[in-house]
Amino acid sequence: MNLDMNLDSAIAEAAPGRRSFSRWLGFGLLALLVVFAVAVPGFWHTDMARQDYNAILAGPMAGHPLGTDHLGRDMLARLAAALRLSLGLALVSVASAAVPGAVLGVLAAWHGGAIDKGLGLLAELFLALPGLLLVLLVVAIYPGSFLALYAAIALVLWVEYFRMTRALARTVLASPAVAATRLLGFGPLYIVRRHLWPELASVLSTLAAFGAASAIMAIAALGFVSVGVRPPTAELGLMITELLPYFAEAPSIIAMPIVVIFLIVLSLMLIAGGRKP
Repeated sequence: MNLDMNLDSAIAEAAPGRRSFSRWLGFGLLALLVVFAVAVPGFWHTDMARQDYNAILAGPMAGHPLGTDHLGRDMLARLAAALRLSLGLALVSVASAAVPGAVLGVLAAWHGGAIDKGLGLLAELFLALPGLLLVLLVVAIYPGSFLALYAAIALVLWVEYFRMTRALARTVLASPAVAATRLLGFGPLYIVRRHLWPELASVLSTLAAFGAASAIMAIAALGFVSVGVRPPTAELGLMITELLPYFAEAPSIIAMPIVVIFLIVLSLMLIAGGRKP
């Protein structure tokens, strides 16, 4: 019995250390990907759309460090451009979903009544339609539009921020600490800054990491089925679709965008999983 208790204690003490390590590992991996996406245009000035028919599906060489695709386009430049596109769209989508979702969640929990019911009904309407189907509908109406793509993803993601924020805010606002703060005459801004934000910050940042990973996967999936961005735009899912017929000839070339997607999602999952509960 004592041995089991000591083992449980040791695991509990080691868990925060493992969470911290995985979180920093995720941040480090994400930082390397961002540096790669941003730094490549600075030292590698090859046009990502330039075609070289003398080097089709070529391996690493002097003029093309990561080889070329089926049209002789430089894979290094295209991977960096695709990574910038995916990270940029994911960042904008998460920001566009998190801010209104959190604000509406706090508003619903604060006022309750008709406002809470109305916002809750709105969230249920979005939940009634599968997220990927909603994205497909918006993108089909505005094909090839970056604005439509990020707006559709934001429409899907905001509901999670709203529901989580509303649930946590209800608990915090009903606590004795908030009741005492109100009796002392402090206003809403103080309550949000002193009581709500410390409770919401960690949860919202974790949701943001998961949301960014979901956005990356959604963008890649839409590109893979050719309903997202259009050629010759460099996008990871679209690159996989274009290179898929040449898998037998150059498997390492098609593996590159797949590995990049895996590394992005892995880094975000490590960041989210490393948060303290």
